[in-house]
Amino acid sequence: MSPEIPAETLSNWQRIVDLVARLADVPASLIMKTDDPDHAVLVTADHPENPYPKGMGFQLHPRLYCQGVFDRDGELVVEDARCDPAWCDNEDLEHGMSFYIGLPLKWPDGQIFGTICVLDRQRNSRALLFREGLAQFARLVEADLALLQEVYLRRALEEKLTETLAHLEKRVQERTLELQEANTALKVLLGSVEEERRRRDEQILEQVRSLVLPHLDRLEPVLKGQAPHISSLDLARENLCQITETLTDKLSAAFARMTPAEIEVAQLVMSGRTTKDIAAALSRETSTIDFHRNNIRRKLELDGRAQNLRSHLLAIS
Repeated sequence: MSPEIPAETLSNWQRIVDLVARLADVPASLIMKTDDPDHAVLVTADHPENPYPKGMGFQLHPRLYCQGVFDRDGELVVEDARCDPAWCDNEDLEHGMSFYIGLPLKWPDGQIFGTICVLDRQRNSRALLFREGLAQFARLVEADLALLQEVYLRRALEEKLTETLAHLEKRVQERTLELQEANTALKVLLGSVEEERRRRDEQILEQVRSLVLPHLDRLEPVLKGQAPHISSLDLARENLCQITETLTDKLSAAFARMTPAEIEVAQLVMSGRTTKDIAAALSRETSTIDFHRNNIRRKLELDGRAQNLRSHLLAIS
């Protein structure tokens, strides 16, 4: 596709054909536009004896002067068509135009744009002398065509680039949205899986506490005095406690092995209270608090005084 000729360029070409008409002393100086097979007047000299108005159209055929320009791919000079067998029946003789000089006009890629030409009703020696000048004006018109083509191609490239960037931006947005939706769906799925895992862990933990540990506790007085059996019982209880610790958080598992009084003391220890402060808060003797603290340490398997009770409780919370 070729670019449209802007009004400013057409105004410049109007000045060219008017100047050519004066310099060559001809009534008709034209720039013709070709869209094969149509051939029409694009710019025409402002001369009272010019019979070719703007927009006047022709069909290309061998008896048309401009067709001869295209066939030669160069200058065509007809000094008197009435005396030339090749042109004695051409259409322009209807307007009395027996004299013709024309040159092709081309786009930068070699495609035909049209012609620039002068016509007269008689042999025009002044126009014949002006042939080189007409060729120079033809080059000016082609220079304009080259500039228009370059601007057109640049704009087309910019539009294509803009379109491509917009497409890429849209695709990135769509892909980002897809990833966000996938991420949200994954979070929901993981949350559901985690909730299901937690629920099942709680069920297993509750079943161990309610269905297994009570029976172990009942066996302890029965097996009292039978050291091997008591050891096996303690080992079974310890292993079950270790298994259930992996099913819930360590602090909850630790509290599960404590009495309500021990849990209360442990919570006050975690808050930074001293034995004296705890005794006053619970209205108990300090010896009672020490008793509970020792039981808590035993159940947490803290040996000796080197391991701080509060630090350990905070660590597993």
